[in-house]
Amino acid sequence: MEKTKVFVMALFIIIALLSIIFEIAFLVTRVLNLPLSLDLPIELRIVGAVSIGVGVVLVLWLFKYRRPATMLVSTYFTFRKLFTRAPIGEASGRIEPLIIRGPQKYVRHPLYLGAIIVFWGYGLLTGTTSILIGALIVLFWFRLVQIPFEEKEMRALFGDQYVRYMHDTPMLIPFMKLRAGKIRR
Repeated sequence: MEKTKVFVMALFIIIALLSIIFEIAFLVTRVLNLPLSLDLPIELRIVGAVSIGVGVVLVLWLFKYRRPATMLVSTYFTFRKLFTRAPIGEASGRIEPLIIRGPQKYVRHPLYLGAIIVFWGYGLLTGTTSILIGALIVLFWFRLVQIPFEEKEMRALFGDQYVRYMHDTPMLIPFMKLRAGKIRR
C-alpha cells in the first residue's frame, strides 16, 4: 500500500477514534447530568496550561527520535491488526526499529503519555467536564487495550530485546519500574 495513502488512513482512524471517545464522554456527561463546565480555580487552570506545555514538549522530544509519519504508519498497522485480529507476529507494515533513546529511555509509551497529559491539561484549562471524562477514557483505552496489544506485538517482533526493555523501562510513569515477575512473556 502506498505510504501516503496509509498515512492519510492512519490519520483518519485516529481522528475518528478521538471523535468517538469525546462523543461518548459528552454523552456520559449528559446521562449522568453532570455540569458541562466546571468552575475550576485559576490555580487548576494554570496546572492545565502547564500540563499542555509538558505534554507537547514530550511529544516534540519524541519526534526528535521517531518521525511522526513513521509512527502514524506503524500505528495504522497496529490498529488494523487489533481490529482484524491478524496474527501478532506478522510485521505487516511496521517499518521502524526498536528505539530506546530520548523519552523512550524513560517510558515505553511516551506518545501515549504525552497525549494523556495534553488531554487532561486541556480539560483542566477549559474546565470542560466532557474533556476530562474523555481524557480518562483515553487513559483507560491506552492502558487496557492499546498498550497490552502493542506490547504483545512488540515482543513478537523484537523478542528478548523488547522483554528486557519492558523489564528496565516503566510503561507510562517515569521512574516507576514494575517488578520483573509482573512482566509476562
